[in-house]
Amino acid sequence: MSTINTYHYQKVFKLESGKKLRGLDIAYQTYGKLNARKDNVIWACHALTANSDVLDWWKGLFGANDLFNPKDHFIICANIIGSHYGTTSPLSTNPVTGQPYYLAFPEFTVRDMVKAHGLLADHLQVDRIKVLIGGSLGGQQALEWSIIDPHKIDNLIVVATNAVHSPWGIAFNESQRLAITTDRSFYAQKPDGGLKGLKVARSIALLSYRTYDAYASTQLETVNDKTTGFRASSYQSYQGEKLCKRFNAYSYWYLSKAMDSHNVGRGRKSIADALAAIKANTLVIGVENDVLFPVSEQQLISNHIRDAEFQTIESSYGHDGFLIETEALTKLVGNFLKSSINKKIIKLQKTA
Repeated sequence: MSTINTYHYQKVFKLESGKKLRGLDIAYQTYGKLNARKDNVIWACHALTANSDVLDWWKGLFGANDLFNPKDHFIICANIIGSHYGTTSPLSTNPVTGQPYYLAFPEFTVRDMVKAHGLLADHLQVDRIKVLIGGSLGGQQALEWSIIDPHKIDNLIVVATNAVHSPWGIAFNESQRLAITTDRSFYAQKPDGGLKGLKVARSIALLSYRTYDAYASTQLETVNDKTTGFRASSYQSYQGEKLCKRFNAYSYWYLSKAMDSHNVGRGRKSIADALAAIKANTLVIGVENDVLFPVSEQQLISNHIRDAEFQTIESSYGHDGFLIETEALTKLVGNFLKSSINKKIIKLQKTA
């Protein structure tokens, strides 16, 4: 078992926008121990509404008997800025006013998340990361970190992600934010503000995470005489309520904005040049019927990172396949890491 730790950053944290956060807290969890050579670090970056307990939300890939296990590895996962699970967020107390930020929280970007990861890595005395891995928004963070600090990452694995968030993805996020802001309680400045809107937003999001086939296999009616009360209807409502019990509308609103900001080419020569700066051995994985992050986006990434390996997995679940198809992921990632070790041995032999 791992408990949530909190790193209290004592200095002012300057965001990419130029705005500042005072008293930044970073919640994180670690599993296993850092070995004497300090070469067994596995850093997982989480997606939109996940938390720092990677052994819980990525079971099958991370766990006592899985590829990434605490016996062999020192596993780290940090809760991102703005999230609901311990890191400074819109529900945190603004030291200037003594009240929660709510909508006064400054907007932030994926690069700000990565900057916080870097501070935590320094605090934990992690100089090198053997494997940096993330899917979706987690993959966006992993890409940015590998560009910002290319010599820190030995192996990069990104799943169902992109180099720049697409107009399609932004449109989905904006639709969800419209649902949240239609709920007048979102402006009430209270922890449960906007929950009705959040329920609708989650329902919208789920349609981008799944597929026609997924709904056909799990929500199909078994009788022919229904005119209302459909399984698919109750499922959408259930999933919305489920998120409302564990998350808040303000974090969701800000995190979706941060995802929209993702563009590795911003402030750099180009997207292609930014990706070319990555030095890590890289595996890029797409989910073949992902409608939110189509495989063309992962192909673009792999095409511009030197010697990157590109693979796909099949899943009737679409985008959510990156969390569900852990057996297929384990096979691809395991083979990639074995190949990476062999490349390192060959390189050492050539320089000997």
